[in-house]
Amino acid sequence: MTKTFKAGDRVEWNSQGGTAEGKVVRKLTSPMTIKGHKVAASDDNPEYLVETDDGKQAAHKPEALRKG
Repeated sequence: MTKTFKAGDRVEWNSQGGTAEGKVVRKLTSPMTIKGHKVAASDDNPEYLVETDDGKQAAHKPEALRKG
C-alpha cells in the first residue's frame, strides 16, 4: 500500500547530510521541474513537494517519506 500525505503534514526523509525534516506542500501528479531537476510525477506515480523549515524544496516519492 502506498503511503499518503496531505499538505501541512510534518515529514522526515533521508538526505545527503543525514535526516531532513519539513512539511508537505502538495501532492504532485504531473511532471514539473524543481531546481533544474525533472520530476516525473503522474496520477499513477505521484510524488510530494516538501519544504524544509529554512525554505528549501524538493520532490520525493511517498516511500521515501516518514511522518515526523
